[in-house]
Amino acid sequence: MTTQSPEMSDRDLFARKSNSPRNIFNVGMTVLVSVFTVVMLLPLGAIIFDVARKGIQYVGIDSFTRLPPPPGLTEGGFGNAVVGTLIVLSIAAAISAPFGILAAVYLTEFGRGSRIAYWVKFAANVLSGVPAILCGLFAYAVVVLTTGGFSAFAGGVALAVLMLPIVLRTTEEGLLLVPREVRQAAIGLGATNFQTITRIVLPAALPAIATAVTLSLARAGGEAAPLLFTALNNNFWSTDPSQPIATLSVLIYFFAIIPYKAQQDLAWAAALVLLGIILLVSITSRLLTRRKVY
Repeated sequence: MTTQSPEMSDRDLFARKSNSPRNIFNVGMTVLVSVFTVVMLLPLGAIIFDVARKGIQYVGIDSFTRLPPPPGLTEGGFGNAVVGTLIVLSIAAAISAPFGILAAVYLTEFGRGSRIAYWVKFAANVLSGVPAILCGLFAYAVVVLTTGGFSAFAGGVALAVLMLPIVLRTTEEGLLLVPREVRQAAIGLGATNFQTITRIVLPAALPAIATAVTLSLARAGGEAAPLLFTALNNNFWSTDPSQPIATLSVLIYFFAIIPYKAQQDLAWAAALVLLGIILLVSITSRLLTRRKVY
């Protein structure tokens, strides 16, 4: 009587598992997801390649140190728009980040399961789907009409409305990842709720909070419609938040429709710079998410 060797039985078992319906389904789904990922990356790669091909030759020192040229002239830059973009985004982050983080802390630490928490989440979900131009109209009605003029602060308010739901929901998810046992241990050692939140929970969720802010900045950085109703534009250097200010997105919009090649070339260069800023912010957020919250 012959017996099968253990090596042959292991080989047969491996072949049997490899040909099982579950393994075939897993391989098929992996291939399908890989194909869809490549399909999704193709438009992004095409956009980056096209913008880089048309704009890289016009990006230089003058682009960041000079003002936009008047129609008909060929020498100039968009340094004022770069500064204006950073100012408007800073104002938006200064408004949206505190409100979003505080709201997320309330939802996770104090109001979980309450009626107020339900309506706050519902409002955040609705606000995340509101078109950007409506946020600009809101800031126009609340800030521009009240103050009597366009300003960088009004633009920051419009972008803050766009950023707020992203900051709130992403921060909330990060806070929920901190185990409840950590809170209970801190309270058991005699810490108050305030100390537990400020010294234990928030530091543990800091990577998620930083990710929330950077993702919201990437979302708002490329918006032009809200800024047309609020910050408008400025062809000169300006750092006054109470005055109209130039931004890259608005400059790209105006220069793209001007029938002058010099302005159109600067629009491509500004688009490349703006794309680089957004990509840098996105990569930073991805690096932050590589660290576990707790």
